[in-house]
Amino acid sequence: GSGGFRKRKHDNFPHGQRREEKENVNPSSALMTSFKSFQLELDTRHDKYERLVKLSRDITIESKRTIFLLHRFTSAPNGEEILNESEVKLDAVRRKIKQVAQELIGEDMYQFHRAISPGLQEYVEAVSFQYFIKTRSLISVEEINKQLIFTAEDREETTNMTSNSHDKQPHTWSLKVTPVDYLLGVADLTGELMRLCISSVGNGDIDTPFELSQFLRQIYDGFTFIGNTGPYEVSKKLYTLKQSLAKVENACYTLKVRGSEIPKHMLADVFSTKTELIDQEEGLS
Repeated sequence: GSGGFRKRKHDNFPHGQRREEKENVNPSSALMTSFKSFQLELDTRHDKYERLVKLSRDITIESKRTIFLLHRFTSAPNGEEILNESEVKLDAVRRKIKQVAQELIGEDMYQFHRAISPGLQEYVEAVSFQYFIKTRSLISVEEINKQLIFTAEDREETTNMTSNSHDKQPHTWSLKVTPVDYLLGVADLTGELMRLCISSVGNGDIDTPFELSQFLRQIYDGFTFIGNTGPYEVSKKLYTLKQSLAKVENACYTLKVRGSEIPKHMLADVFSTKTELIDQEEGLS
């Protein structure tokens, strides 16, 4: 009748007959052999995806630790040691990325992009943050990709890679950061630069906030130029980027207007108070 459930076709057959049909299936038939090969291929791809997720998680963790280390640059007595230590940490991150590149040999990277994208974004953020501290400029995606070209360190490693695979593997591995991952990493960089501005004000540095203000304004103008024509993830970052720019510009305003009448050791407190007011007005806190 109307409103009832339609009976499936195989429900017309007795349960015992369906069981006999399963028992009569020839496991060595061409059809079963094809499905077993499909199962093996899917299991292999799933295992590789899970390995890439774990590597991406390790890359994210090590990149965050590098960023935390670089934030000590403004307060450390010897900033060169901080930069050298950060370079050692980034080299360790690149070794993880090398493992990702080896996993993707002969594969379409975009099939596994969702697994590795978070780690690559965090790596771009860490590398660009270090590059800005060194040069006060933004690193290009071409320069980042140049650092992600790897070669076999010794003959034993190459021998192991060749023996573990059916095809002859090349001696060079590379992994390219996609433009979307680069843009998302640069967008996250603006938040770290805003924190760098806060720490600089706390240390009595009144020049860095003005440099950061100009730099962030250029990045914001670039993202605004992309607008809604870019990927959805990039447009979502635009609001956070705008908030970081507003906080840095507010710090510059405080330093310019009230910098002469407020002691340097109290500037950070005044700036933090104004930042909290901005967050309350925007409904962020």
